[in-house]
Amino acid sequence: MPEVIFPGPEGRLEGRFAPGPRPRAPVAMILHPHPSAGGTMNNAIVQQLYKTFQRRGFATLRFNFRGVGKSQGVFDNGVGELSDAASALDWVQSFHPEAQTTWIAGVSFGAWIGMQLLMRRPEIRGFISVAPPANLYDFTFLAPCPSSGIIIQGEADEVATPGATQKLVDKLRTQKHITIHHDTIPKANHFFEHEMPELMGSVDKYLDMRLDPNSPIR
Repeated sequence: MPEVIFPGPEGRLEGRFAPGPRPRAPVAMILHPHPSAGGTMNNAIVQQLYKTFQRRGFATLRFNFRGVGKSQGVFDNGVGELSDAASALDWVQSFHPEAQTTWIAGVSFGAWIGMQLLMRRPEIRGFISVAPPANLYDFTFLAPCPSSGIIIQGEADEVATPGATQKLVDKLRTQKHITIHHDTIPKANHFFEHEMPELMGSVDKYLDMRLDPNSPIR
């Protein structure tokens, strides 16, 4: 799990990168929660998502947004963080220009950034959004959402409220040519402290389905 430093829009960005086992390996990038709430690339859910994609043979990157850890710059309310994510994906793709597919996963604030990124990058074919804060941030940019994915919510989440997430899911499900899965984890709060096995079980079940060569979802 080598530490990497790569160029971002406002200076160096710090990350952890697991190279792909073959030249056309798929690419995955994991985005962390809100920096002002203590979010970093070492967040427990971020690390589990990273390990899951790495085990599946993806070239996998997690990194710190600007102003977090060794990453240079200062927090920019999402605008600069989206630029950071785009630069990070560029950096991974420089090693895997022929990647067969690209996935984005994000936790809370990172899910909001990740879903903005997939609007700009048509090579992203799948997403995992854990506790997207649809009650705190505007997700109307997903018009239409260009790729299929899963949104996972904690039943007892008081930060990203289940009702707002359900409205987002319902809206996305009216769109053609994509399939949106939605899992609610019983008893889980925003951090899934005691429900990590259930959370990752949901992620793995979804990835098993999507990565199957015979998957109905492309």
